[in-house]
Amino acid sequence: MAKILGTSLQAADQVALLRSLGLLLQIGLTMFAADTFGLSLQMEPLVHVLVLEVLYLSLTLALRKPLFAKERGLFIALSLDTLFWISWLHFSGGATNAFISLLLLPIALAAVTLPIWAPWALTAISTLAYSLMIFIVPESPMQHHGMDMSSHYLGMWFNFVISALVMTTSVALITKRMRRQDAQLAYMREGQLRQEQLLALGTASAQMAHQLATPLSSLRLLLDEVKEDMSGTSITVVEMETALGRCEHTLAELRLATESIRDRRQRPQKIAELVDGLKQKTLLLMPQTELNWLFTCAPEQLAEQSILTDMSLTPAIMALIENAARASVETLGAPQVDINLDIAPSEAQIYLQIRDYGPGIAPSLLPQLGTLLIESPKGLGVALLLSHASLERLGAELILANHPQGGTVAQIRFTILKDKAASLSPNTKAADGVRS
Repeated sequence: MAKILGTSLQAADQVALLRSLGLLLQIGLTMFAADTFGLSLQMEPLVHVLVLEVLYLSLTLALRKPLFAKERGLFIALSLDTLFWISWLHFSGGATNAFISLLLLPIALAAVTLPIWAPWALTAISTLAYSLMIFIVPESPMQHHGMDMSSHYLGMWFNFVISALVMTTSVALITKRMRRQDAQLAYMREGQLRQEQLLALGTASAQMAHQLATPLSSLRLLLDEVKEDMSGTSITVVEMETALGRCEHTLAELRLATESIRDRRQRPQKIAELVDGLKQKTLLLMPQTELNWLFTCAPEQLAEQSILTDMSLTPAIMALIENAARASVETLGAPQVDINLDIAPSEAQIYLQIRDYGPGIAPSLLPQLGTLLIESPKGLGVALLLSHASLERLGAELILANHPQGGTVAQIRFTILKDKAASLSPNTKAADGVRS
């Protein structure tokens, strides 16, 4: 239908054009083709019906964009169109009108543009009206050249019902399947765009990491020479050595993470081990951050449950903690972060919530953060995009929301590994990942 009308037209304009053509068809049949098709016209009520329909159609065409933006508005418009068609048919021959099948037009539009309940409702209205017109047909039209036409009109009614049912079910189901396929294609295109962005970021990061290796080695040699030339210990030199050590440690982890991702080295890890590693990382890299750990599960559960991890998991969570600490500084003046860990064995889920006390995130940005690159002076877009990609690759899910009492909550949902999967060795797990 869209190809016939032209791909440049919007959906609302396509529906408006079909409804306008329907009104022009009614006027043309009434004024110029009544005798040709044997229409029994009642002109006085027909004129009133056509005038009201012209006014109504003009109003809905002028307001078609806001009216058709919601399913309820379009359904009301098509319902009134059906009533106008029923009125025109009633005053132009009723069930004997050769164009009774035009009642299928609003049903077809509803089947293509609205959920499946809408064409069913219009089918019920049209079938009820057609049935009433069958019963009120006068005796004279039922007799044609001495033949009883009642069975013929009854057959027309039955054919209309079958056609409406076929259109309501088949067209609506085909349209629903096409919408689902379009949604899947859109999701795949977004995923492909995200993968292209991640590939570009990964390439740039690898190049920069390679370029940083030589300067860091030079700085290490220079720092050692400075320490040898100095007679005593300087606080500045100690701080420089600490900062340089962090840079070297981060670069080494980046290399390991790159090799792990390249070789798909995924392994099971106990939740307790992950928590201990996060605590050590935050103490080493973020010593000034106040972390409030809250465990709503028993300690023995932490020692029992395992999740799927690789070298990119800890950096992804650390990026979220760092963003949360930076957001809290804007409001509280101090880096304060709450981390809540909960286990739902019945759902086979583990929930890790990271809450900050910052200003929160604009509701319009929440659906985009973590899936697209968002321009932001705070740099949240890239960090969240990388964290989301790392967690998604491990079968985890990242959900962002604003806390009712202020700040933002980043919830990570891990899938608990079954006993068989958790008992696999790292090498076996990596081999399985390669085969898959």
